[in-house]
Order: sequence, then structure tokens, then C-alpha cells
Amino acid sequence: MAIYHLSIKIISRGRGKSAVASSAYRSGEIIKNEYDGITHDYTRKRGIVHTAVILPDHAPREYQDRAVLWNEVEKIEKAKNSQLAREIELALPIELTMEQNTSLVHEYVKKHFSSAGMCADIAIHDTKNGNPHAHIMLTMRPIGHDGGWGTKQKKVYILDGDGNKIYDPKKRQYKCNKIQTTDWNEQTKAEEWRSAWTDTVNAVLEKHDRTERIDHRSYQRQGIDQIPTVHLGVAVSQMEKRGIKTDRGNINRDIEITNQKLRQLNARLTKLKTWLEEEQQSTATPTLADVITNILTRQGQAGKPNRYTALNNLKSASNVLNFITANNITNLDGLDEKLSSMIDNQFSIRDKLKPIERRLKVLDEHLKQTGNYTEFMETAKKHRKMKPQYQDDFYETHRRELTLFTTAENYLKGVMNGKTGLPIKAWKTEREKLTADKKRLNQEYVNLKNETATVEKIRSNAYDIVSAETRETERTKSKDIVL
Repeated sequence: MAIYHLSIKIISRGRGKSAVASSAYRSGEIIKNEYDGITHDYTRKRGIVHTAVILPDHAPREYQDRAVLWNEVEKIEKAKNSQLAREIELALPIELTMEQNTSLVHEYVKKHFSSAGMCADIAIHDTKNGNPHAHIMLTMRPIGHDGGWGTKQKKVYILDGDGNKIYDPKKRQYKCNKIQTTDWNEQTKAEEWRSAWTDTVNAVLEKHDRTERIDHRSYQRQGIDQIPTVHLGVAVSQMEKRGIKTDRGNINRDIEITNQKLRQLNARLTKLKTWLEEEQQSTATPTLADVITNILTRQGQAGKPNRYTALNNLKSASNVLNFITANNITNLDGLDEKLSSMIDNQFSIRDKLKPIERRLKVLDEHLKQTGNYTEFMETAKKHRKMKPQYQDDFYETHRRELTLFTTAENYLKGVMNGKTGLPIKAWKTEREKLTADKKRLNQEYVNLKNETATVEKIRSNAYDIVSAETRETERTKSKDIVL
């Protein structure tokens, strides 16, 4: 069936990537990178069924040649850590023909990218393994109406109260802010592109009388009580088709079993809620506590006590009644909402933790490289001051120290971006603060997780208490329903 998959990533020189190499690989062509002189030959790559370059109206026509286009990008981007291209990878609906999918991708690219000033390099792959997909490489700089490359950002000088520029004596330059010239890097834009792909695909599926639809929203945002599977990728998919079990495949199989159980549970809960609504309608002032109390009392008087009326399980029933009374919960929907709210709070804490953990990793790497730089600086200085005929022997003796120093030096140059003086104290202070924040949030998460587990147990007990009554009621009505 049609699936939704859209990933966005940046191809950056700072991570050792090349726009020319990326384009050659995706298109299955041979292209020479004039920036570093390396020729990339992927003409033996299979499964490439369509390639195209789509340009803005005012872009130079020679950019239709992807070799010219991406070499111009490599040329205009001079920094060693430049962002060269943005790549969008799309899963194509298998319900459509390849011609229909090709038209679909072209429509999407023209409407949302080339019309905005981006050059787009398209490659559609299909190895007949049930995973047709498209790679769309996009330029990061806008094309101006004169056909030249625009800027990614511009400087806006900070002015004082009299409207004069403010000079920074430490940096020896005027203070300014850098403003992005486009909104392409904003998070809202990524959401817009994801939503637009959903709309485009669903419109084409409807046009061709297909009933399948895709949705870019997560199961949680859609209100679907289901666990998403993990993306297998081409290599893992091929292994699974050959009967080779993989870790990702095993995860998906476990998820599918869990989802089946969730669907069965939801069906049971729906029947329970229907019965409970009927039960509450017969009560003058119905509350969930009243219903549960009446059930336990009625079954006890009828000589058919359930396990919650047994002496050793009275505590469970008491906990249910105390909780729903203390939280003013009048029905099962309210109990579900309470639990859902607690789970949402858990996700909220996790969302707060993610940027903190990412930043801590960055700071740890900063401090690690700073330590290597400081520790082996003298060894490096000594090596550099030596006469050439002695340097090789010295290097072999101190290879590890010199390698670590060089790595640290290059790393810190990239981090500082021309600034002098390592802000080690500031990094340590920030790390201490973030570590404290992480510890606090982790504790909040653990506490909330434990509370949620308790509420889940209470919710389970509440449903368990009414389920026996539901089964008895349905047997009385002679309905052949299995709960």
C-alpha cells in the first residue's frame, strides 16, 4: 500500500561530502569535481529509471547539465564547511505507474522548489523490490533574476540610539546581525514541504481513482493508537526478501504483533464504553465511581463476586475508586484523557531533553578536542621547529600525539571560525548548567513514568471491573460477542 516517507538532509563539505559526487551517485553518471579534481564514476549503478534537472525560469540554461550545475555550486561555495545542497528523499506510491510517479515528482518540484528560485536535480530509483523512491537535490542559494547566484544571508548593522554603527574593539569590526535571505532553512518550511507532498500524492491517487491515501503526520498526531515501524532501507529490505532476518526486521515484526494486540484491545474498549454509557444512562447522577461501586455491590449480593471483591484484592478496587474520585473523573473517557495527558507530558519532557543531550555531546567533543590540543601542543611545536631531516623520525615516535593534535587543531579551527581564544570556561559553565537541567528533567521523567504506570494499572483495573459485568449483560442479551 502507499506509504509516507520524506526525509530532508543537508549535503555539507564540512562533513566530507561533495555535491558533485552526490549528484553522480544518484544519477548514475560520471562527473569530474573541478573543486578537488576527483572524478566520480557511477555509470555501473543499476535501478535508475529517470533523471532530470528542473531550473527556475531565470537560471542559466547551461545548468541543465548537472555536471555544470554542481561544479558551479562547488565553485561559489568557498568555505571548507559550506552547505552545498539540500536533499529530499521521497517514497513513491506503488499504486501508480512509473510514468505517473515521474509526473507527480515533477509537479511537486516545480510548484514548491524551482518556482521559489532553487535548481532541482531529480533521480528516480526503482530496483523492482517494492521500494520506488526519488532523490531531489536542491541548491542552497537562490538564483537571482539576473541569472547569478544570490546570497544565503546578509549583514544588518546594529545601530545606536543616534542611528550610527556600533564598533566592537575586541572583534575589530562593527556589530551586526546575520539575516537569512530565504526561509528555506526554517522548521516551518520543512513541515510545509511534508504537508505539500501528502496533498500532491493524495490528489494524484484520487485523480487515478485510487482509494489509498498517505498522511505526513505521526500516528500520535493523527490520533491513531499504533506504533510506527522503522524504516528498513534498501539493503535491509533485500536481505529480508531473501529470508535473512535482520535486527530492523525483527523490530518491525514485534511492532506488528503489538499493533495487532492494540487493535484488539481498542475493539474491546469500544464495546466496554458503549455498555458503560448504557449503564450510566440508567443512573440518576451517574459517575464512574457510582457505576463501579454498583457493579461490585450488585455482584456481591448476587453471589457472583469477581476477583475485586475478594479480601486480598479490595485494595485494587479501593485505589480505583479513590483515584477517580480525587481527580473528578466521571467516565472512562475522562480516565483515558487523564492517562493521555500524562503520556503527553512524558513526550514533552523527552522533547526538552533531546536538544540538551545534543548540545552536551557537542560540548563534550569541544572539551575533548581542547584537551588534546592543550596536552600535545608542545609536542607539535617541537615537531614544527625541527629541521626537515629530523621531522620524520620524530613523527614516527610521536605519531599518536601529533595525530590527535592535528585533529584537535582542525576541529577547533572549524568551531571557532576565525575567532581567537578558546572559551573553555564558558563551555564548562554551559555544560554544568545543561547537566543539571538534564538531571532535573530525567528525574521528572522517571517520576512521571512511575505515576503513569500507576494510572495505567488503575485504568486497567477499572476496565477489568466493568468487563465481567459487560460479558454477563451481553450473555443475557444472547449476543455472540467475544470480549
